[in-house]
Amino acid sequence: MHTITIIGAGVAGLTAAITCAEQGAEVRLLEAHETLGGRARSTDGSYKANLGPHAIYRGGTLWNWLHQRDLMPPVARPQLTGYRFHYQDAIHRTPPLTLIPPGLRLRGRMAPVDQDFRSWVTDHGDARTADMLSCAAGVYTFHHDPGELSAAFVWERNQRLLLSANPPARFIIGGWTRLVQALERRARTLGVTIVTGARVDALPSGTVIVALELRDARRLLGDESLDWPSGNTICLDLGLSKHRGDPWIVSDLQNAGWAERYNAQDATLAPVDEDLVQGHMPIRPGEGADEAGERLERLLDIAFEGWRGRITWRRRQVMDGRSGALDPPGTTWRDRPAIDRDDGVLLCGDQVAAPGCLAEVSFASAIEAGTLALANASRGALPRVA
Repeated sequence: MHTITIIGAGVAGLTAAITCAEQGAEVRLLEAHETLGGRARSTDGSYKANLGPHAIYRGGTLWNWLHQRDLMPPVARPQLTGYRFHYQDAIHRTPPLTLIPPGLRLRGRMAPVDQDFRSWVTDHGDARTADMLSCAAGVYTFHHDPGELSAAFVWERNQRLLLSANPPARFIIGGWTRLVQALERRARTLGVTIVTGARVDALPSGTVIVALELRDARRLLGDESLDWPSGNTICLDLGLSKHRGDPWIVSDLQNAGWAERYNAQDATLAPVDEDLVQGHMPIRPGEGADEAGERLERLLDIAFEGWRGRITWRRRQVMDGRSGALDPPGTTWRDRPAIDRDDGVLLCGDQVAAPGCLAEVSFASAIEAGTLALANASRGALPRVA
């Protein structure tokens, strides 16, 4: 069996490496940075702010795969209190009661792939309900108008993540770096050769798995077809001195924004007597990051009393094309860039042709890429020349 080379040591690359090494393959994992994990890491220091993924979901590909290997770090359940909703230019403790009848009518329905989410909901309810249910999806789409996306894409995730009687979200205690560390230990135990500081400008010979963000894979492979819609949002991480009455979650039903006090379920993420809050606000077409940031800060103004005077730490980042795939009307995950790129080249990541929600797509595509790489390498085909 030829050596399998994997480019990129985020969660997709690590998962692909483990998948191959578990079957006895010789695996070389190359990472351009000095640390592993890609976006699935947390900041160092007193505040453990996740750079990318925040939650994992019971019953998904990632959840089952980790449990089968005893790799799941300790997790915390979501809180049962502290929810707030922003609509009618104010913060409310409950969503609008008018959402309940349309929501009940839609439960259990199969939303169409070819129709946008807003018009589908309007067909079964009214425009106001459609707008609010669309904005609620901002938490996982990072899109300025989730109502524009495929009804099937949005409704499946709304039901699973937001409307379930038993919310599936779980939070890794200590941040996602704990998961990266577990994956790295597993890979090294299996004999995977991990090389950091190894930036790759040309494909090596043999079977290769490209586990990079789609824009980087496009440059490396010279393939302009490697493109798919994703979110564009401003994210603001804040360390705040504690204030009695701060919410746990604020769902912005007007602008598709979101704010969450992450140490509410995991006290290890912030120093004693302080809170770690992250908010995000999708950037609208023609709008700059600063303008979106101002809208996010106005949401925080009415949700977290006096937050500006309580700041102990602050970090801002723009996430453009780095928050997972979004399926427009008429498309599903099967229409995204294929995992098998032919000639012994495989692709994995959160914007490729694999099912799941958010980071689950990275894991599912990595497992599939690893399986295909094993088949390619074991056939004994002549290695591709670099």
